[in-house]
Amino acid sequence: MVLPHQLWCCRHIFKMFVFSMLTSVIMQAQLSNSFYIPGVAPTEYKAKEKLDIRAVKMTSVKTQLPYDYYALPFCKPSDSKLHYKPENLGEILRGDRIVNTPYEMLVHESIQCRVVCGGGTTPLKLSKQESNMFINMIKEDYTLHMLIDNLPAATAFKNINTKELQYEDGFKLGFVVEGKVFLNNHLDMTIRYHPVTSTADDEELYRIVGFEVVPRSFAASSLKATEAKTCTLSDYKVEVLQLVPDSENEVIFSYSVSWEPSNVAWASRWDTYLHMSDVEIHWFAICNSVAIVLFLSGILALIIVRTLRRDIARYNRDEEFDDALEETGWKLVHGDVFRPPQYPMLLVACIGSGLQLFCMVLVIIVFAMFGMLSPASRGALMTAAIVFFMFMGILGGYHAARLYKTLKGTNWKQAAAMTAGLYPGILFGTGFFLNFFIWGAHSSGAVPFTTMIALLCLWFGISVPLIFIGFYFGFRKQPYDHPVRTNQIPRQIPDQVWYLSPFISTLIAGILPFGAVFVELFFILTAIWENQFYYLFGFLFLVFVILIIACSEVTIVMVYFQLCSEDYHWWWRSMFLSGACSYYVFAYSVVYYYTKLEINEFIPTILYFGYTIIMVIGFWLLTATIGFYSTYTFIRQIYAAVKQD
Repeated sequence: MVLPHQLWCCRHIFKMFVFSMLTSVIMQAQLSNSFYIPGVAPTEYKAKEKLDIRAVKMTSVKTQLPYDYYALPFCKPSDSKLHYKPENLGEILRGDRIVNTPYEMLVHESIQCRVVCGGGTTPLKLSKQESNMFINMIKEDYTLHMLIDNLPAATAFKNINTKELQYEDGFKLGFVVEGKVFLNNHLDMTIRYHPVTSTADDEELYRIVGFEVVPRSFAASSLKATEAKTCTLSDYKVEVLQLVPDSENEVIFSYSVSWEPSNVAWASRWDTYLHMSDVEIHWFAICNSVAIVLFLSGILALIIVRTLRRDIARYNRDEEFDDALEETGWKLVHGDVFRPPQYPMLLVACIGSGLQLFCMVLVIIVFAMFGMLSPASRGALMTAAIVFFMFMGILGGYHAARLYKTLKGTNWKQAAAMTAGLYPGILFGTGFFLNFFIWGAHSSGAVPFTTMIALLCLWFGISVPLIFIGFYFGFRKQPYDHPVRTNQIPRQIPDQVWYLSPFISTLIAGILPFGAVFVELFFILTAIWENQFYYLFGFLFLVFVILIIACSEVTIVMVYFQLCSEDYHWWWRSMFLSGACSYYVFAYSVVYYYTKLEINEFIPTILYFGYTIIMVIGFWLLTATIGFYSTYTFIRQIYAAVKQD
């Protein structure tokens, strides 16, 4: 009675998740003529309606450690009450801590200059410790992130190559010139709106479609602040605010607001943020990579098909040629090719985890490609990845169980436990280890203890039971059929040529699949480690399909050559051949670390390589599973096509 009840609960939760996402799709399709699905409906504001400005976090490409906005002694709201927005699982893991700020404004009402704190008769003085905190974070190139109507603050800059105006997420805390540190204490906010007319009373309403911030630095002597919290810039020389280390510094935090009408529709307001990188180079590189891989894959497919046709035609000739055929060729090892490999339980666990990852990645890419995981839905991508990984455990367990039974395994419960704990155990163990360093740095990126308990509950409450359910039903099915019988005595394997050795063949096999992903890998790493948005999921889906084709064809060709040389140990070899792409991914990540990033501290280095190892292991399991199943299907087909004695 337990298993059906658990299965019903999992189906019910899954249906609720899919229903909520489909409801979001329908709502957005009705609310806008454009195809834009952020997961929230557009908010229409009336004139002089209060608008909330929230802070998200502070990030740096040098330290890779996000911090809460109030980790620095910024001005707090007048009532000194901090209200943190409830976060989803993805936001917590990203280090987002959305909180209210003292910046106040009304819709469609400009502000010339207003003091947040530090003006009038009570100037704000930073203590020595507070001044040093600001100085250290400015030197580490920290960026502040804020929100208005769920739209991030952006800073405009001119692209050096294209000379076009582009935007980057957030704005700088300060800047350093000739060793001197300057604080950006004044924010020029430009809010762009798209006017709409209310159908009820013909009242003009406003939809926010842009939020641009220009940070500026003004010394206290250049700002004339009054007790009414208004301020004006000095008519004379404007001085910047330099922070002197190990001393008190007087600071006035201020801001100005201007409103500008825009023709940009609400459904297209994220286009500014999603075109931060050079799209033309991305398109050209992706198309070039896809064309090369398709061309090489076509050549490999042509070679393998023509060679196989010739081999099968020779093997199926009259019996007078059989004696000569038995001396060489892949038919010679037909009695050993389906012999169970060493460590079958570990192999099945890798295949089950790889299937779980493969299904999760495929569903996530498809959902994101249709706009259901928009960047406007913060943390939705990571939350969906975790949820789908948990629910895909039933598919991984089912197919892993059938394979385990085919390999004549008997202890399916132990195999299910190993499958359920293999990759999640690596992921949780590595993440728990890295979390100690993040905790030590007091970063908002540290996963709270309660969230870790919730992740453990998801693991042991959803993923593990589903994998056991999949194993239970999969082990009751018939094993996969093999076209030939396995001999009782294993055949001796002759000496192999040098290019078929495990090390050389693995290096060769990983080149072509890596060629399918290395361009997209650059943009993915840039989005992860340089705080940019990744949005070309259509290209990612195409690259994923090409990766499947490349891994399958290369592994089939290399295993075919191995069988022709009378080496029948292909089970593990097929996985290592297809997973060889992950070795190049790790090598490329090392090159990316030394050539593109500015990390020079111990904790960020540990975090980078720790997360990289997690991604590489997951990528190895995924590609190894692709290569294994393609090779397994290929071998069953070719041995079923020849006449057996």
